[in-house]
Amino acid sequence: MILCLKLRTCTSAQLSTRFSRPLFSSLHSIRAMASQSQSASVHDFTVKDARGKDVDLSQYKGKALLIVNVASQCGLTNSNYTELSELYGKYKDQGLEILAFPCNQFGAQEPGDNEQILEFACTRFKAEFPIFDKVDVNGNNAAPLYKHLKSSKGGLFGDNIKWNFSKFLVDKEGKVIERYAPTTSPLSIEKDVKKVLGTA
Repeated sequence: MILCLKLRTCTSAQLSTRFSRPLFSSLHSIRAMASQSQSASVHDFTVKDARGKDVDLSQYKGKALLIVNVASQCGLTNSNYTELSELYGKYKDQGLEILAFPCNQFGAQEPGDNEQILEFACTRFKAEFPIFDKVDVNGNNAAPLYKHLKSSKGGLFGDNIKWNFSKFLVDKEGKVIERYAPTTSPLSIEKDVKKVLGTA
């Protein structure tokens, strides 16, 4: 939020009277927003799966989550999908869930519909982790879950997702604890995953 104050020649007392209430009110709102974001949990959100059915993320309580925005035609696709599948295979029985959200906002590299995306991921990479409905991760139409993820790890006003395969690690209570760049390989964060799982 940008507060633009047009000042005329006023005394200190006049300035205090004119601007203190709006200013403090705005600051209070900002603090409230920040507090609400910090207290919210990933488990509070409902998303849609690739079939269009609602999925309450509270079903993942007690699990470690790695949330990733994926794309089928990106230069990072092969390495990320391969390593995500490997990571999931190693730790799914210990409580890891990988939640993949297709997104077409970066170079239009996820142009297919949900059915095509599922077929691509499951056939080519044998992906067993859940793949959800295609979403926006930036902008006014960004999915509420992604607004929360960005505000939790990106500053007070959020920090836009930079590219496909950005990753968020979420603990068993639904708190976002780490954010990784698109170029960070899934296997390179294995030690962080093990810490969240309690197996490190």
